[in-house]
Amino acid sequence: MGTQRTGAVRAASRKQVSRTGQAALTPRRGCVAPRLDDVLVGDCLQILRDIPSESVDLVFADPPYNLQLESALTRPDQSLVDAVDDHWDKFGSFAEYDAFSRAWLAECRRILKPNGTLWVIGSYHNIFRVGATLQDLGYWILNDVVWRKANPMPNFRGRRFTNAHETLIWAAKDARAKSYTFNYEALKAGNDDLQMRSDWLFPLCTGDERLKDEAGRKTHPTQKPEALLARIMMAATSPGDLVLDPFFGTGTTGAVARRLGRHFLGIEREEVYASAARQRIATVQPLDQAVTAAPPTKRSEPRIPFLALVESGRIQAGETLVCAAGRRTAIVRPDGTVKAGPAVGSIHKIGALVQGLPACNGWTFWHVERNGSRLVLDTIRSEIRAALPESRGF
Repeated sequence: MGTQRTGAVRAASRKQVSRTGQAALTPRRGCVAPRLDDVLVGDCLQILRDIPSESVDLVFADPPYNLQLESALTRPDQSLVDAVDDHWDKFGSFAEYDAFSRAWLAECRRILKPNGTLWVIGSYHNIFRVGATLQDLGYWILNDVVWRKANPMPNFRGRRFTNAHETLIWAAKDARAKSYTFNYEALKAGNDDLQMRSDWLFPLCTGDERLKDEAGRKTHPTQKPEALLARIMMAATSPGDLVLDPFFGTGTTGAVARRLGRHFLGIEREEVYASAARQRIATVQPLDQAVTAAPPTKRSEPRIPFLALVESGRIQAGETLVCAAGRRTAIVRPDGTVKAGPAVGSIHKIGALVQGLPACNGWTFWHVERNGSRLVLDTIRSEIRAALPESRGF
């Protein structure tokens, strides 16, 4: 969570901002793109106004939470809890905080590319207010994601549930954005071929990853774990994309972007944090491009019809297809259709018919017997696809 509130925010809070999404500040004309992979020190609202429109692929924002702490937090032994009580997290009222949120979110929406997306993280103190502002400004919410903390701070007073999670909102620029980046298949493959869920379990930032000063004190009170940012970037960006963080803090976004082959742009008001971020990022070794390259999606792979399996001899006309459980069967015809009882059609149509379903993926439903075991059709299709010249890089 960076530190970006200055007198400009109070000025923004005095402007009339409609609930229909009118921005508190208007972008300047003649903007010049800032240098990539850099940390810009200053007020985020002013710096955002200097960034050209539709130039950023993804925004990750960890804004002030406006925790509204009325007094210092203490443990049962009366020792102080290292909580967020810095000046940059204090706002005079909810109205002031809302005006600040409208201002920076409006600028971020302006600089996002048409198919760019925004991630914002917060606690129960602020995330619902931020979410309402997102919708007022025209963003289209795609998901809310819960970061479950494996090692949350206990509730020392025993008056509430332990705060064991934070909420992230993932949003497209507007409802018309359909081609935003979402590396669904890569995430699924890395998750043991299961769809990635919207509850993510990560520990708080600890150990060697936690930046500390010479006295052993935390450099920043809310440094986020790199694993959290890595999942966001692997989910919603491609190598070479530009990720902007308007509340850069100690540079977790930049460190992860550099390692994963993405560009970054950080905005941070406090020089002490910006300096720590620069030193941290300079030590990061980027991964090899072959490692970070996006895997091919099924939609981008060459189309292989079922008839190609028959014509190649990998599936024989007259051979029996069977489902994984062995209860449903179909006969392969020489024209690439299959027959179940009197019905004839594609592997998908007949697969749906025998199950009594409206649709079916025949590639994953049907199997053939090979060497005493059942082999799914999709595996045979992959073998044919791998043998194509373009698949071998010729």
